Amino acid sequence: MSALSTLAPPQFSDLTTSLSSLFCRHHCRLSSILSSPTLFTLTLHHLHSLSLHQKSLLVARYLSSTLSHLTCFFHAKTTPSLHTATAMIKLRDLDTVLLLLILCELRQHEPKALETSLSNWRVVLCNYFSDTMLKLSGLGVSSSEVLITYNDVVTKCWRFVSAMGCGSGGGGVEKDGREVAASAAVVVALPSVEVNRGGNECVICKEEMREGRDVCQLPCDHLFHWKCILPWLRKRNSCPCCRHRLPTDDVFGEIERLWEVLVKAGGSNLPVML
Repeated sequence: MSALSTLAPPQFSDLTTSLSSLFCRHHCRLSSILSSPTLFTLTLHHLHSLSLHQKSLLVARYLSSTLSHLTCFFHAKTTPSLHTATAMIKLRDLDTVLLLLILCELRQHEPKALETSLSNWRVVLCNYFSDTMLKLSGLGVSSSEVLITYNDVVTKCWRFVSAMGCGSGGGGVEKDGREVAASAAVVVALPSVEVNRGGNECVICKEEMREGRDVCQLPCDHLFHWKCILPWLRKRNSCPCCRHRLPTDDVFGEIERLWEVLVKAGGSNLPVML
């Protein structure tokens, strides 16, 4: 909420509209799954085929995509499109995670509801879905309710991932700050700039960056020799000077990076999620 308070009124309005559209899409997908016996069976079968770690990884990707959608409003010049917001997770994975989340929600509110044969699960879920205001929709609600819904979804996803212990030792970022590599796609896209003034040194090799030489520029504007920064970014996603984090392909590391973006935007001392 501290980060949201820094948005200008037009940005805040665009954010709530965008989140509402995102939740509407997810609501429609879940409705499609529950209304189609075939799609429900296929999705449930895929869900059952996943290990606990795979389920946690799936939820983590969903969490990462939703956090990424939010953080776009703090550093992008234009509002992210719905396509951009959903392109990070495949449709089958989206269906699977939505079904998983509603199963967890149902078990939490009605522990004995699923104590029946699998063939009856769809009917049970349909009844639950129609009788409750699932916070995945965001249809016809105020801005504050949309943000409450968003916070609720993020909290549920984080609790699921935390319960599986995948934030430490399960392939993610450990509490002792295990470093992860920068995303390969991000590294390839880094710009090469010409040094226009001599005298500055590369902090990695401590050698001067000579005038007229092409060097790598990170998003934080710090410059480094290409031969120095590439090996660095293969091991860690932070700037050697200011520790600004680049995106990473490690989903748990990316969640932590996105969370830090929100913490800095709000200028608050929010707790570290991972």
